Amino acid sequence: MKMIINKKRYDTNSAQKVAAHWNGCSRSDFRFLDETLYRTNNGAWFLHGSGGALTEYASVSADGRNRYYSETIITLTDDQTADWLAKHHPALFEEYFSHLATDA
Repeated sequence: MKMIINKKRYDTNSAQKVAAHWNGCSRSDFRFLDETLYRTNNGAWFLHGSGGALTEYASVSADGRNRYYSETIITLTDDQTADWLAKHHPALFEEYFSHLATDA
C-alpha cells in the first residue's frame, strides 16, 4: 500500500517491516484488526493498519449509518512507536528504544 501524507511517500513495499500484531479474529469478523509496523529508509515510522467495522480502522459511509472494513497508513512519532512496541513486542522496544526507558 502507498500513501502520501504531508508530502511524504509511505510505501509498504519499499519500507522495512519491523513487527506485526493481529488480534486473532478472522477477516470476516467485525472486530478483525491487523497492524504492521514499518520503518522507511529515512528512519520514519508508520503503521499499516486494517480492521473491521468495530475497529478504529473502519470506514464510515457518507450518510454515517454504516461502518465497514478498511485499511490505511498512520505515521508515528518515535514516542508513539515506542509505546506500540512496548505493548505488542517488548523485546523490539528494548532493541529500538531502550534509551527511552527508565527503571521504576
